[in-house]
Amino acid sequence: VQLVESGGGLVQPGGSLRLSCVTSENIFNIYDMNWYRQAPGKERERVARIASAGHTNYPDSLKGRFTISRDYAKNTVYLQINNLEPEDTAVYYCNANYKNWYGVETDYWGQGTQVTVSS
Repeated sequence: VQLVESGGGLVQPGGSLRLSCVTSENIFNIYDMNWYRQAPGKERERVARIASAGHTNYPDSLKGRFTISRDYAKNTVYLQINNLEPEDTAVYYCNANYKNWYGVETDYWGQGTQVTVSS
């Protein structure tokens, strides 16, 4: 499975972006889809998740500004980010995660897309 992100760029504070992640196969019924980000000098953190069943999760600190969604017809997962802040500057990664009955996990990652928030 290949994941390809796009949509990053330079945005002013207060602006919006929509990131896209196209998957090479239709995996949404099996895999949870996640967006992570990693800022310079910081650990990678998950910013949004949409489970195979469809429910979504966000860190409390990001609720209201981040929205994850998926389009089965386009094999695409989106991350809408509103009211961008300089602290949102990071490389954003798409992840597909599956855990089987034995707890063994399978992960696929995209190459990342840079988001820079600056005036």
